[in-house]
Amino acid sequence: MKRIQLPLTDETIKDLHAGDSVLLTGSVITGRDAAHKRLFELIEQGKPLPVSIEGEVIYYVGPAPAKPGHAVGPAGPTSSYRMDKYTPALLDRGLKGMIGKGARSQEVIDSMVKNGVVYFAAIGGAAALISRSIRSAEILAYEDLGTEAIYRFEVVDFPAIVAIDAAGNSVLVK
Repeated sequence: MKRIQLPLTDETIKDLHAGDSVLLTGSVITGRDAAHKRLFELIEQGKPLPVSIEGEVIYYVGPAPAKPGHAVGPAGPTSSYRMDKYTPALLDRGLKGMIGKGARSQEVIDSMVKNGVVYFAAIGGAAALISRSIRSAEILAYEDLGTEAIYRFEVVDFPAIVAIDAAGNSVLVK
């Protein structure tokens, strides 16, 4: 098990290999389909993004409402392929990592190799367990999207597996 401090550095990314089990600690941003679509449209229009994505790790999640005393409710990963058409544009703007579940398109993998990026898989069906790793949550943009808004999570020992490394090696079955 590798303990990884976020934000990711290029050296850390180079030392991660498909199949490595990791515990992530630090800051991640979140975003799902609707937020990705809005970010992509801004990029196409040449407009600034409402949040900086450079050097960030994005977690594909729409957390359930928090119960008293918790930062978020259950917060399991969503299927990553739903972000694939938007992902290369975000990687070209400095996104360093992604957390989700499931396979990625060849276009995304090629962009990951080009940009030196890593894709982590979180365990689907473990939303309640994962939420214990999230210590705080702050809405950064698109509050009107509710649970699909862009948040910043502070995580401690967030469990994941390196699903696709920066060399394009993958543990995922297509």
